[in-house]
Amino acid sequence: MTISNTGTGDVDPAVRQELERLRDSIDNIDAAVVHMLAERFKCTQQVGRLKAGHRLPPADPAREARQIERLRRLAESAKLDPAFAEKFLNFIIAEVIRHHESIAGDTVGGQSAATG
Repeated sequence: MTISNTGTGDVDPAVRQELERLRDSIDNIDAAVVHMLAERFKCTQQVGRLKAGHRLPPADPAREARQIERLRRLAESAKLDPAFAEKFLNFIIAEVIRHHESIAGDTVGGQSAATG
């Protein structure tokens, strides 16, 4: 066994180097995911303002179902567990709907309550 069970970090230098390389990659991917989510939420905020301005409901169950099915297919082709992908998208959708409800509550007659 290359790694000791003592917790002292007695690890073969080549293994430690490979571990650090992989963790650096994971850190970069995590950063990219955060930035992509931020961009996605910028877009969904615009959708929320558009919906509120036209008195459309915050949720669109038909679109949500299509998006979930689409993401499940993408996950399968990417060799990612489709159930995990669906849970992840459901979490995002719930947050988007919460934002849309908040925007709708702040919008009166197609205008932001703050700007009157």
